[in-house]
Amino acid sequence: MKIVVTVKRVPDPYARIAPNAEGSDIAREGLQWAVNPFDEIALEEAIRLKEAGKASEIVAVSIGGEECQEQLRTALAMGADRAILVQTTEWLDPISIAHVLARIYQREQPQLILMGKQAIDTDDNQVGQMLAALLNLPQATFASKIVIENSSALVERETDAGIETIRVPMPAIITADLRLNEPRYVALTGIVRARTKPLEVLDLADLGVNPRVRMRLVSVERPPARQAGKRVADVKELVRLLKEEARVI
Repeated sequence: MKIVVTVKRVPDPYARIAPNAEGSDIAREGLQWAVNPFDEIALEEAIRLKEAGKASEIVAVSIGGEECQEQLRTALAMGADRAILVQTTEWLDPISIAHVLARIYQREQPQLILMGKQAIDTDDNQVGQMLAALLNLPQATFASKIVIENSSALVERETDAGIETIRVPMPAIITADLRLNEPRYVALTGIVRARTKPLEVLDLADLGVNPRVRMRLVSVERPPARQAGKRVADVKELVRLLKEEARVI
């Protein structure tokens, strides 16, 4: 079984994010970058499936500038077998990204696509669902457990109502939730091996994709400053403040 895993380059989760001087984007100078944590979870699950004998090849895929090779090398160091970078300097909206990934699917013909449920920079939570619609493939989102059984996947998914268990025939698309697993640390031997693993660079024209972007980033601004909290002496004082100042009761 071949598994394709998406690997998005995002600002490090612990980085301090600020708008640039023009307010048109985040300030990128000196910013640390990482693999999207949810994609990292998806990659870890693919590696575990391969270690269990359920998968034979893992292909990591990223879309973006040349700098995305750094995150793809991290994926190769973790355990992916090869990587593909669809190199572009254009900003792509979710549906455009889904169209690019659809061409990767047609090119690679994997039995499973594993993705993070969302990227932490935009929090769209759209690409997996859009890709499934474009390819007319079954999907299981917010996966917290995956069991491969013959030609199908048994998936536990976390919903607001509780844990839902579904079975999807493969090929399928599964998006990973936070509790699916805990990704491994990259070992030094993995970093060394990653240097010799293949990393193919394509452009949009190679895939026959001419995206029509339907959404554009207009501005970035800091959230409004919050007032400092108050310390209250007792419950009676708290009730009074909620009633007279906050006016929520």
